[in-house]
Amino acid sequence: MANKPQSVARTRLYTRSDFTALRAFVQRVPAATIARLYFTADEDGHEPTPGWVESYLRRMQAELVDLAIEHGSPVLADHLKQSARRHGSARLTAVSLKMVEQAAGLAVARPAPEHGVGMWFRPLVALRLKDAGLTTLGELAAFCNARGGSWWRAIRRIGPGRARRIVAWLRQHEATLGSVAADVDERPPFTASDREIVEIGGRHATLVPLERMALHAALSGADGDNRSRAFAYIHARHDLEAVRAYLYQYRDQPKTLRAYTKELERFLLWTVSVRGRALSSVLADDCEAYKDFLKAPSPAFVGPRFARSSARWRPFASAQPSADTQKYAVRALRAAFAWLVDVRYLAGNPWQAVRDPVVIERETDMDIGRALPAGLWQRARRYIDTQCAPVEAHYWRTVRTALLLSGDSGLRREELTVARREKIRPSPHGDPTMPVWELTVVGKRKKERTVPVSPAAIGALRAHWADRGLDFDTATDGPLLRPVFIPPTPLALARHGDGMDTSYVPDAINKMVRWAMKRLVAGMPDLTVAEMAQLASTSPHAFRHTFGTQAGANDVPLDVIQRIMGHASLQTTTIYVQAERERMMKESQKYFAKALNSNAAAPESPNEKEDV
Repeated sequence: MANKPQSVARTRLYTRSDFTALRAFVQRVPAATIARLYFTADEDGHEPTPGWVESYLRRMQAELVDLAIEHGSPVLADHLKQSARRHGSARLTAVSLKMVEQAAGLAVARPAPEHGVGMWFRPLVALRLKDAGLTTLGELAAFCNARGGSWWRAIRRIGPGRARRIVAWLRQHEATLGSVAADVDERPPFTASDREIVEIGGRHATLVPLERMALHAALSGADGDNRSRAFAYIHARHDLEAVRAYLYQYRDQPKTLRAYTKELERFLLWTVSVRGRALSSVLADDCEAYKDFLKAPSPAFVGPRFARSSARWRPFASAQPSADTQKYAVRALRAAFAWLVDVRYLAGNPWQAVRDPVVIERETDMDIGRALPAGLWQRARRYIDTQCAPVEAHYWRTVRTALLLSGDSGLRREELTVARREKIRPSPHGDPTMPVWELTVVGKRKKERTVPVSPAAIGALRAHWADRGLDFDTATDGPLLRPVFIPPTPLALARHGDGMDTSYVPDAINKMVRWAMKRLVAGMPDLTVAEMAQLASTSPHAFRHTFGTQAGANDVPLDVIQRIMGHASLQTTTIYVQAERERMMKESQKYFAKALNSNAAAPESPNEKEDV
């Protein structure tokens, strides 16, 4: 019995993320980087510290080696045994690890409905799913089946590309997770199978989305009263084709496409099924009637959110759309009809005769209340500097660079991702004893502007570029911010290549700020409860507002702040001055109240002489 081979006892099975992390570990990627990329804080009750990750991966590697020796080929077993005798434990290369993985196939876990999403998806993806209440694979599969191809739209920062990969993975493991409905795959715009097409405007008042819609011949608009008699610039035989031609120009702008599709399909359904007119026959009074309809859509048009392929889908999710929603709908329809006139499909635009719904003009649409107070911002900067000191703290140094570019130069999140080295230079207008740098970026509305860059941000950039193995001062091109390490996964390599010219995406900036704020709350000394709450809710845009409020508080001229921040209107910029004035008055009120209470509580001394 003593010589009988013993099976290796395993305490757990390993997931795809575990194997990816082990490959990075074998390739000498720092444990801190592996912890950040492949492990989440709530998995198995462990905090994914670098020490824990290294210990876990060493145990995993040893277990797989034992399995490979037990189940692999004699040649592989001899090689591993000799390596273990020579080095104390088997040392693996990328090639030998792949052989070990194949031989240790029994250690690979199979996804189960009760498994947490963090076991199988990268931390960023798992975080997005958990934020939407999807904590297990079973909940994710059920959610996809209930919502259909548009399931990902209800989850923040899960776009169509990532959604397709998630669905493909779910289908790959249907044997253990259950089947995934056929309509979960997202289709290109305006496409549906023949069996899904429903005619609108006939006997049945059925409501279906644009891609499943066919118009009754009498209401198709083929002979609409408002059809142009001139040569048309689009090949559209009827209204449905004309609407699709208009929307098709936004095929590369998914958010805009969804918004305009929603407004046009609502109006088209209303004109045909309620008004009984073709889209190309509507008059100004029809448009006015639809504007009234928007205030309170009929119950047949309203219902909970369902997949667009579902028979329970309805055009409106709310029975009382807001005034802003009504105004947006009117303006979107006016713009669409103007385009149809421009391409000579329609002879005129009836929406030109319709006024926008009355909407109360708010003093400001911006919420700048999350801007960090000057004292908290300075303390946070000092704490971040201490965290950047260790040699291995390259992610902290990346975070510091991003926050300083936003907090000292007012850059938006998207502007951080497109800022480049060839666009930053010492300013010819600065003092030679203390040079100022300037950065040119393309911001909102595709407008280019130049902003000043603080000496602290330049120092942070030099340290960040050194982490990348580059000299910031001698470099001539490249993104100002980019990942220091690209994980050796097929997806990451396909997206980033060698990573030399790969910048961060906006979602990565969000993750970066959340990561930093969580550690500031946990590590900064002497934080009040209010300061902890503010840091915990701080977003990347809050640092842009921090710059605006602090610049206003330090008497930087309004027109200068406006140009730095890229505001189209000076009225927008004045918000920062008003906010600082409001804070000044509130703090003064606290001081006056405290002084009044102190005077009232102080006893009068019998020997106190009257001041002269």
